[in-house]
Amino acid sequence: MFDFNQKPELNITPLVDIMLVLLAILMVTAPVIEYEEPINLPKGSKSAQVQSFEKIDILVTKDRVIIVNKKRLGFDNFSDSFLLMNNSKDRKTPVHIRAEKTLMYDDIVFILKSVKEAGFYKVALVTDG
Repeated sequence: MFDFNQKPELNITPLVDIMLVLLAILMVTAPVIEYEEPINLPKGSKSAQVQSFEKIDILVTKDRVIIVNKKRLGFDNFSDSFLLMNNSKDRKTPVHIRAEKTLMYDDIVFILKSVKEAGFYKVALVTDG
């Protein structure tokens, strides 16, 4: 028979185990998630993908905001800021420029000229597809 005076016990060990596993998964995946600024790239010729290596990424949004390796720089003082920021880097480091296709041609040429004047000669304009 059932004893009505006995208190039921709640075993929360499986719940704690599952929560710890979920916490560990979250801790591992959270640093990997990166935010990307959505830009509309122009179409380009198709070519083979290049292996990943150290490079300098320059992103120019349609509002003329320049992001160099996840650091925002002003458009007017881009030349000086870029030179100070990458003064210690090897001049053989590749520079990839991604720019919104609706930007003026002069804006992209200004950025390209500033990078070349800083001494970087491996500069590429990244296109879509």
